[in-house]
Amino acid sequence: MCRLHEFYMRQAFALAQQAAMEDEVPVGAIIVHGERVIAGAYNQREQLKDPTAHAEIIALTQAAAELGSWRLENCTMYVTLEPCPMCAGAILQARIPKVVYGATDPKAGAVDTLYQLLRDPRLNHRAEVISGVLAQQCGGILTEFFEMKRRMGKKG
Repeated sequence: MCRLHEFYMRQAFALAQQAAMEDEVPVGAIIVHGERVIAGAYNQREQLKDPTAHAEIIALTQAAAELGSWRLENCTMYVTLEPCPMCAGAILQARIPKVVYGATDPKAGAVDTLYQLLRDPRLNHRAEVISGVLAQQCGGILTEFFEMKRRMGKKG
């Protein structure tokens, strides 16, 4: 596995850990332009009371502001969990050419698992996908989070 992908995924994972500490579903995302991290976010749906406050969406907004353009054509997104349909759609709209993710999402994955939105030839934009980077670590934090929620008798 590419050490560079692992290096950036560790940064996204650190954001997922921050989310867990704030009782948010532990997903982190960063966006890299060239070799520079221009955005980093984690899920904040509970804090912001916003169903769209996924790590990917917040990172896309930050990156667009940093670059002064909604077109993120020379960027790579690193995210700890396979993006959902909403996030995959936003990635396509932002023209991100490469997405690297950690764990698959059997319940909502829209990149490889349930749908393949980023590679769908019917759409006008596609993205290269690299999956499974630090997958065990990225999936493990989610498993631990939801096990804790179940032990506490709360929905995740």
